[in-house]
Amino acid sequence: MATTSTDAATILVVDDERDVADLYAFRLEEQYTVRTAYGGQEALEAFDSDIDVVLLDRRMPGLTGDEVLQRVREADADARVVMVTAIDPDVDIVDMNFDDYLCKPVGKETLLEAVAHQLTAREYGETVQELFRATSKVGVLEAEKSAEELDDSEEYQSLTQRIEELRAEQSDLIEELDDFEAAFNAIDRTPKEPM
Repeated sequence: MATTSTDAATILVVDDERDVADLYAFRLEEQYTVRTAYGGQEALEAFDSDIDVVLLDRRMPGLTGDEVLQRVREADADARVVMVTAIDPDVDIVDMNFDDYLCKPVGKETLLEAVAHQLTAREYGETVQELFRATSKVGVLEAEKSAEELDDSEEYQSLTQRIEELRAEQSDLIEELDDFEAAFNAIDRTPKEPM
């Protein structure tokens, strides 16, 4: 069974680039138990109920990260999944069932913070977890897309509306989470400056 203590957490690092996977594992090994997989099939073989967080590359030969994500979710496991990828996100990520999305290159602090945030998020109910996932997706899209592109995206508009609904449902709990804005990259509502 997956752990709730961050000290005993098990992280699965998945990347077909061995150097990248090994670097991420090295950065995490001081604080966590780490397993490394160098491809999609190897990831599925290494994945079990002991895994708390999966750091998953999207673009891999053979079984892609998207396919691994789908299989992990079908397994109905309690693991959190962070996509760590060089693929620029598009609105297709709105329907993907990951918990966070990091664009490569990823520094040590960003990596450690992402894992810590996911371990914290799993302590809360499904509505709050859905809110964390949605705000992560919106944050990624806002960082990568222009305001015009986002204004024209039904998926983005629907996602921001869902965030407002979730925030209303969880307003009391969110007030208790002092670092919610910083820890989970809540949405900055100011319009983007044109590039």
